[in-house]
Amino acid sequence: MVTYLDSTYQEALSLTKEARDYLADRTRNRHPWLKPEDRLQICCESMRLTTRLTQVMAWLLVQRAVLDGEISMDDARNPDNRISGRNVCEPPDELPDGADPRMADLMGRSHQLYMRVTRLDSQLDRVDRAKKKAP
Repeated sequence: MVTYLDSTYQEALSLTKEARDYLADRTRNRHPWLKPEDRLQICCESMRLTTRLTQVMAWLLVQRAVLDGEISMDDARNPDNRISGRNVCEPPDELPDGADPRMADLMGRSHQLYMRVTRLDSQLDRVDRAKKKAP
C-alpha cells in the first residue's frame, strides 16, 4: 500500500505541476479565437481541474501523515479529511470545440486520478466496517 500511495502521490504532484504550468501559460493566451461563452466554459473547467487536483493532493497528504504516524487512522476517517467535492469533480468534462487539446488531456487525466483516489477513500469505510464487525 505504501508503494502504491507513493506512486499515486508522485503522479498527482506531477500532474498538479503540469496543470499549474499550463494554466499560467494559458492566462497569457486566453483562446482569443473562441466565443466569450466558450472561454467562460474553459474557465469553469479550469476551476474543476484545480479542484480535482487540490482534493487529491489533500487526501494523499493525509494518508502520508497516517503512514508517518503524524495522525491516526481515526483522524483520517474524519469527514474533514476525506475526499470531497464530488458534485464538482465527478461530472464529465465538456470543453467547447476548438479548445486546446492539452486542456482536454489534463481534464481527462485529472478525472481518472480523482476517481481512483475516490475509490481508495471508499476503502476507509470498508476497513472501518470490518473493524466494527470483528469480535
